[in-house]
Amino acid sequence: MLAQLQPILSTLKLPLRLRLWDGKELDLSPEPKVTLVLRDPGMLELLRQPTLDALGSAYVEGRLDLEGPIDEVIRIGDALSEALLGEEQGPPPPRREHDKSTDAAAISYHYDLSNDFYKLWLDRDMVYSCAYFETGEEDLDTAQQAKLRHLCRKLRLQRGDYLLDVGCGWGGLARFAAREFGARVYGITLSREQLALARQRVAEEGLQEQVQLELLDYRDLPADGRFDKVVSVGMFEHVGHVNLPLYCRRLFEAVRPGGLVMNHGITARHVDGRPVGRGAGDFIDRYVFPHGELPHLARIVGDLSEAGLEVVDVESLRPHYARTLAFWSQNLEARLDEAARLVPAQTLRIWRVYLAGCSYGFAKGWINLHQVLAVKPLADGSHQLPWSRADLYR
Repeated sequence: MLAQLQPILSTLKLPLRLRLWDGKELDLSPEPKVTLVLRDPGMLELLRQPTLDALGSAYVEGRLDLEGPIDEVIRIGDALSEALLGEEQGPPPPRREHDKSTDAAAISYHYDLSNDFYKLWLDRDMVYSCAYFETGEEDLDTAQQAKLRHLCRKLRLQRGDYLLDVGCGWGGLARFAAREFGARVYGITLSREQLALARQRVAEEGLQEQVQLELLDYRDLPADGRFDKVVSVGMFEHVGHVNLPLYCRRLFEAVRPGGLVMNHGITARHVDGRPVGRGAGDFIDRYVFPHGELPHLARIVGDLSEAGLEVVDVESLRPHYARTLAFWSQNLEARLDEAARLVPAQTLRIWRVYLAGCSYGFAKGWINLHQVLAVKPLADGSHQLPWSRADLYR
């Protein structure tokens, strides 16, 4: 089989070296930057159909090893896949029912991994979502603080406002809103590990009177309009297409008339949700975010509108997330030895591919991220938002 593949691979001129299970090597260019180490003869069949899912899975399962900078590994792996497979895209993924137990298990799988592992590569506040780079030159800590401020400003958060934080994570936004804007915050999560550390940090900052964090499913939120503002960051990707209308109704029911709702989340490139990236989404669904589904921007805007919320502002942060993920990947790569003591070897392989691969995917435009701001109109249809965005940038 190698004799059949060699003429095809040699025409690609990629800076790639193949090292076979018997020690033999095949260079696809004079100066390879990355080496793929094939652990068994069956891996040659994979090179006939090198989807990113297949390549990533082989690495996770130990049938393939990688040598070289992880960002170069991803770039060259994609070039190999594209050269041999083209840009074929699959059909729209099936729409799956999401119940409370399924969602709780999926959240626990991803977020209850290890707080200490996440600390290795996140910013000091452990904000696990897209940062906001006002100039593009900021470090990760600065950009994450800017993101939290950007969200609060978009929500026109005022002292004494009651803010609902749906999917509060490790509590970075909740604490920021309370500390910097004087808000009262009620945050919910399905991750027990996140909740424990988030409550600890609230106590350490003396914010117990302003910040209350609970283990709660969004479907169990109060529907009495008690909140002045609602924010949901990196949450609706877990909801699923089937449940999006219910999710949007819960946000509508939670906020008072005249109140604002901010949904910050990853969105699909295609309206029907069909995947791009030759299997990259399949890899993420299998190993990283089980039961995750990415709606298109049009879908979330439509469901918010159908729920009774008026969409008033939309901002894409796609380049910002590519840079955020690059920071996360670089931080993890710099501390691989420490990470290996915190999580199983297979888990670390998953996260190396995931962080670098997602940075690449956002930079390529395979996926996007949008902040969607909506208002719950007053009885007469009016709202009290400023006439322009000028107040956001003062």
